[in-house]
Amino acid sequence: MRHNKKINHLGRTNTHRDAMLSNMACSLIKHKRIFTTTAKAKALRKYVEPLITKSKEDTTHSRRTVFSYLQDKYAVTELFKEISQKIADRPGGYTRIIKTGNRLGDNASMCFIELVDYDENMMKDTAAKKAPKTRRSRKKSAAAAEAPVAEAPATEAPAEEKAAE
Repeated sequence: MRHNKKINHLGRTNTHRDAMLSNMACSLIKHKRIFTTTAKAKALRKYVEPLITKSKEDTTHSRRTVFSYLQDKYAVTELFKEISQKIADRPGGYTRIIKTGNRLGDNASMCFIELVDYDENMMKDTAAKKAPKTRRSRKKSAAAAEAPVAEAPATEAPAEEKAAE
């Protein structure tokens, strides 16, 4: 039975687990996406989402509270300046876990955990949808650019012949 076993200890002591989650949260905030095991990602989600919620209110108290968890002033600055701006209207669910399969060495389930508003794949998809339009316009402009160049010598040649006569 699992009575009163709410958190996953991840095979670590309490201080080691807290330090690991703090480091992973700093990496997630700085890089917007990290690659880790599914168990660690689920533990990290419970750790970092309340911190992101607290960053919506930019007060000295909330900054000090978040700093007590993260212990990295650059991550705290990034969280309060950039990330809190993007997630201001989102009511929760700031992270997404994308499973990628199992690790070769020990068959551990691996995944990406990323901030939802910083999803690069969605940006690539929208860029790919826009790309054919720009390619078409480039072909048209390239064809239009070649046409006047080809016509220019043709118009100059008769002018030279008229001048010679």
